[in-house]
Amino acid sequence: MNLRIPGPTPLPPDVQQAMGREMVGHRDSVFQKLLGEVMAQLRHFYQTQSDVLVLTSSGTGGLEAAIVNAMSPGDGVVAVSCGAFGERFAAIASAFGGQVERIDFPWGSGLDAARVARALEGRDETDLLLTTHNETSTGVLNDLAAIADVLGSLGRRRPLWLVDAVSSLGAADLPMDAWGCDMVVSASQKAWMAPPGLAFIGVSQRAWTRMAQATCPRFYWDLAAAREYAVKGQTPFTPAVSTLFALQTSLLRMRGEGLAVIVDRHRQLSKQLREGLRELGLRLLASDVDASPTVTAVCLPEGVSAVDVRRELAARHGVVVATGQGALKNTVLRIAHMGYCSSVDIDRVVTALKAVLQGRHDC
Repeated sequence: MNLRIPGPTPLPPDVQQAMGREMVGHRDSVFQKLLGEVMAQLRHFYQTQSDVLVLTSSGTGGLEAAIVNAMSPGDGVVAVSCGAFGERFAAIASAFGGQVERIDFPWGSGLDAARVARALEGRDETDLLLTTHNETSTGVLNDLAAIADVLGSLGRRRPLWLVDAVSSLGAADLPMDAWGCDMVVSASQKAWMAPPGLAFIGVSQRAWTRMAQATCPRFYWDLAAAREYAVKGQTPFTPAVSTLFALQTSLLRMRGEGLAVIVDRHRQLSKQLREGLRELGLRLLASDVDASPTVTAVCLPEGVSAVDVRRELAARHGVVVATGQGALKNTVLRIAHMGYCSSVDIDRVVTALKAVLQGRHDC
């Protein structure tokens, strides 16, 4: 099977094997070493000297953890959205009492930093800024370096910056410290080439200071407790031990490849797929400027059902892709090229899609 959905993603053989290791106690020395190594490797890819905490959770759980630790009910929140996951981040803040102002951009386009700057300047107070780095519902990578410049110009008036990097970190460059990100969330089942079950949160010193005054209720998501336990090489509650063994192996594989090489490989895979889809006469939802390095959204010809094409790709060719979300469900396919993916995998996708579309045309 050629699994090309935006998560879970395929696992390398050595990562699969690592999952089968004998279970260990989460309070013993073997686990302490495991967690310590994983957190150190994550800090390397986050490009940060700050804490990177590991939670047993989905990516959405990590986003909720960031919100409830950083926000108090009634806080002013600016949420930037250009797709389904930007909307989800905003919805989480609203659910916990944030006074959310959404800045929406059309699905398929990236954010406009100048518009975000005007929104921040026009508010009396903004406590949190929420942005999505990579929007998998549309195949868009947002220019967060431009947002970093905007926030840098605000000086002490800058809000706490929370970043959804669930589907970008491990594949795209996101220098947390250099850009001044305060909380950055990612998850194991994306570019990290590990099974679902773990979320990661990078936390700046500014964020720790604010979190000490934040009043949203939290228990399982208490990052201060997670930090205290992490110092001892532990987690507050029972972690996903087998997934951590798998992640440890994938991170060692990634260090061997090197971050710059990984980033370039994902760019090349994206370019290869986009060129192949254009050769089939298909329109891409995102422009080349906004194109994601981890997932591509492609529009199907009028009258062709994305749901039907997805089903046929899987049944006849063993290629598993995702349909669009929301209003795009039956008109768009989303094809992932993150983590354990090669140019051969991309060729197989394009060849299979060509066969399915030609077959429908011949009928």
